[in-house]
Amino acid sequence: MTIEHVLFDADGVLQRVPGGWVAAAEPYLGGRADAFLRETWREELPLLAGQGGDYLAFFDGMLRRYDVAYPVEEVYRGVWLSIEVQEASLELVRRVRAGGYGVHLGTNQDSYRAAYMRAELGYAELFDTCHYSCELGVAKPEPGFFDAVVERVGASPETVLFVDDTARNVEGARAAGLAAVRWEIGNGLDALRALFQDHGVLVG
Repeated sequence: MTIEHVLFDADGVLQRVPGGWVAAAEPYLGGRADAFLRETWREELPLLAGQGGDYLAFFDGMLRRYDVAYPVEEVYRGVWLSIEVQEASLELVRRVRAGGYGVHLGTNQDSYRAAYMRAELGYAELFDTCHYSCELGVAKPEPGFFDAVVERVGASPETVLFVDDTARNVEGARAAGLAAVRWEIGNGLDALRALFQDHGVLVG
């Protein structure tokens, strides 16, 4: 079927942490930054699906585990909210929308980061609809995430093209019946335009 909607991931596609996550965390954790991030990302999964309580309380517990003396709000703001939006990616979203396609955001986020993205980054105006895992009650790569998104959009899965920087999320989308491509900011927009063209999405 013809693609009518494009669903975009956020991190790695529209935005990134300047210098990378490890560099952002090093001022607070030093050489333990990578280990802290990996452990936090592994244990935060239920909270990304809106389960398991308050994210800042969880984050504070992780900092205490690593004997970090900085206030939890400072570390969260300095790392998790250190978001650099890629204007070139946003302009491409605008061009896709101008081409007559529905444009949508589909991203795994905790409730605090989702609220920040909604209020500060302008995504509510950029996209037709925005879908945050913490509000859907299910996170990528679970096919249920994509089932929930297409139901809210009111589209057939096969009419939606999903763009994500992570292979397992692309696989989850395909399992739910969506068309899906893997792309990240470092690949360059020409590569993404070529992927769009492969799926019949023409961008001016």
